[in-house]
Amino acid sequence: MRIALLGYGKMGKAIETIAIQRGHSITLKMSSATESFSLQDCDIAIDFSLPSSAVANISKCLEAGIPVISGTTGWLDDYDKIVSLCESTKGTFLYASNFSLGVNIFFELNKTLAALMAKLPKYKVTVEEIHHTQKLDAPSGTAIKLANGIIGKTNYEKWTLDTPKQNEIGILAKRIENVPGTHEIIYKSEVDSIQIKHTAHSREGFALGAVIAAEFVHDKKGIFTMKDVLNIS
Repeated sequence: MRIALLGYGKMGKAIETIAIQRGHSITLKMSSATESFSLQDCDIAIDFSLPSSAVANISKCLEAGIPVISGTTGWLDDYDKIVSLCESTKGTFLYASNFSLGVNIFFELNKTLAALMAKLPKYKVTVEEIHHTQKLDAPSGTAIKLANGIIGKTNYEKWTLDTPKQNEIGILAKRIENVPGTHEIIYKSEVDSIQIKHTAHSREGFALGAVIAAEFVHDKKGIFTMKDVLNIS
């Protein structure tokens, strides 16, 4: 495949390395400062840009008939708009808050545990996430997805970065230099605690998942998630 990298920061460079190792070529490297770009020589685009650029980048790809996957977070208020555009253009789009294969298994483990803990209201849940200091949005998209996965299986109604009220999940977001990403779910009662945790050791896991996702969708039409890529029902 000929891949356009929309966003050529640390993640873009990691994706480039993995893509070339897997036999693909990079035909466009667009930094966040690039004002315009051409998709003429691309088979698919991978967007790891900025929240302020993501919607325009994804829209341009769909309008040009180029399949696009996005790992940029912080723009999801416009997600339904992108879905509508993808449907109207009969395009191809995949969004993931986290492309790590391990994290996507973690999402399913989180929902399974939440369903079990829903029967034990004395346990209160907290979501904790740690990322590098360059990450602009907080909480992370992964933390939000984890919280929403718990909400879907329990009586919790919403998440908050503030002190949680009744039926709210507290998310603690930390920013520490050179941390690729850590997410932990903690259920705590007066007598004990239950914790599940995913720790990324490098960006390579995210990059590999993004390239695998691109390989999966490049010859398909529609809207996809990492559950489709991993064949998780």
